[in-house]
Amino acid sequence: MSVEENLELGTLALRSGDRASRMAEMFDLFPRLAERRSQPAGILSGGERQMLALARALMADPQLLLLDEPSAGLSPVAVDLIFEKIEEINASGITILMVEQNARRALAMSHRGYVLDGGQNRFEGPGRHLLHDPKVVDLYLGGPGTEVAHRDGQ
Repeated sequence: MSVEENLELGTLALRSGDRASRMAEMFDLFPRLAERRSQPAGILSGGERQMLALARALMADPQLLLLDEPSAGLSPVAVDLIFEKIEEINASGITILMVEQNARRALAMSHRGYVLDGGQNRFEGPGRHLLHDPKVVDLYLGGPGTEVAHRDGQ
């Protein structure tokens, strides 16, 4: 199926609104998908496939978006782009619940975070607080987060 056909499938659960306008919104949010709209989804790069997965989910105009490891297997450039888009989606008013392998990056952008250990909630709180909590850093993030601290301007 093409990129456009994949997005059309996402409209099957559309709560309200015009399918064509939703498609236009997705192509505005993900210009690379607009460039590839007639190409088979199977030939997209990993980052492009992740953009398509996000856009397809967004076609239904959800209030909540569930994301499972959105950066898994992506190049550093694609990871940056996906996280930028996730922040943009969240800023538009969509609540996001995300499970993410890149804990430092996820906590840095999260309003609220939860750190699980053995299936139990061990720590919870604002993402940035958890990111800088010495116990969380030592036990789960592998020492001081110099990369995140530098990126945060600290």
